Amino acid sequence: MAVQRNMDPKKTPMPVQDPMVRNHNFEEVALGYTYEMAVNEAKRCLHCPKKPCVSACPVAIDIPAFIERVANEDMEGAYEILTASSALPAVCGRVCPQENQCEGKCVRGIKGEPVGIGRLERFVADYHREHSAQTPKMPVSNGHKVAVIGAGPSGLTAAGDLAKMGYKVTVYEALHLAGGVLVYGIPEFRLPKAIVQQEIDNLKAIGVDIETNMVIGKVLTVDELFEMGNDAVYVASGAGLPRFMNIPGESLKGVYSANEYLTRVNLMKAYREGSKTPIKKSKNVAVVGGGNVAMDAARCAKRLGAENVYIVYRRSMEELPARKEEVEHAQEEGIIFKLLNNPVEILGDADGMVCGMKCVEMELGEPDASGRRRPIVKEGSEFVLDVDTVIMSIGTSPNPLIRSTTPGLDTNKHGCIITNGDDGLTTREGVYAGGDAVTGAATVILAMGAGKHAAKAIDEYIKGKQK
Repeated sequence: MAVQRNMDPKKTPMPVQDPMVRNHNFEEVALGYTYEMAVNEAKRCLHCPKKPCVSACPVAIDIPAFIERVANEDMEGAYEILTASSALPAVCGRVCPQENQCEGKCVRGIKGEPVGIGRLERFVADYHREHSAQTPKMPVSNGHKVAVIGAGPSGLTAAGDLAKMGYKVTVYEALHLAGGVLVYGIPEFRLPKAIVQQEIDNLKAIGVDIETNMVIGKVLTVDELFEMGNDAVYVASGAGLPRFMNIPGESLKGVYSANEYLTRVNLMKAYREGSKTPIKKSKNVAVVGGGNVAMDAARCAKRLGAENVYIVYRRSMEELPARKEEVEHAQEEGIIFKLLNNPVEILGDADGMVCGMKCVEMELGEPDASGRRRPIVKEGSEFVLDVDTVIMSIGTSPNPLIRSTTPGLDTNKHGCIITNGDDGLTTREGVYAGGDAVTGAATVILAMGAGKHAAKAIDEYIKGKQK
């Protein structure tokens, strides 16, 4: 049915909590579209014949088709289109960097704002969860087994796609909860954990088994997974090994990696009264780094009661890698940005506690290999930032456990598993890999895209062995 187009050059605004209220709670910041808002926003889509938004989506969702269903108020039809390509639509609608992907290619963005694709994806997934009584259909078994290592976005996506093809899939997760970075890394106020659990429950409903507290390389090896009758193994163990700057004072009490800090807050619920997981009650916090993880850590510190929270980043706002929306939310919540600054030493008191951070001012020179202008130290610019907690958020690497216990599995100098391209095949027959274990720390949706490609390749590999 044809619908009347909405030619408003701006997106339908998303309702949010007041900044000075939300920076004291862990409830979701963005409140989501109402039914009327979603239909109105869907009518902004022009349905371009070349579908540039689809080509920019790592999991190739038929975006115009699902949006057209929303415009025609067929929410279940929209959900069916979404879930044909994405195992985690409620998650992707909240945390994907749409501005660099689907929305970044939207034709409406040329003379105005792009269609709110992420907001519509979130709405459809939430609407289905709240209104549908349908249960997923159990696929017909094909008699083959596949093991997946890691219950993060990449592993869950591969598991879901393989299960739909009829494989018996078992996911082995090192932590006590499935979800990977979705549960230990991304805060509740950006991604409620009940929503993650619902997405995981949907996968269990189609036959995916998830075994937690299973550290592959310790409890079981990859070789043993094959001995248990698995025809292939997909390694999606992520990149949870934190990096540090190797400056003096990093071993002081009150210095965290962002991974540890966020895991204590998100997975172990340290923000709740009576939590058994300790976390320092800080007054002044410095978060070193400028990515989404740095924004998450800073915003958590503010919610835990810190008076002053600083983002210390050695480049300018133009080079800041975090999503624009996350930066804006952080600024609204009172996070202080100390840009063109870099730490050189963390200072401690007589008890070994952090009591300050020595920094230098920077200026930008010529572009480096990444294409961003290289920061250069200003002579004589040292100063001390008054902080009692420092959170290092400068990246992560894959844990070496799997590569060190799997003969024939090659990695690069950064510890990332080497694959032969999009299909995720490693140097070990029958072993595939994807997500952060291959790329290093990246986005949820790119990890999901790797899981989809690997699932297809694994299916082709197993079918090929049968011929």
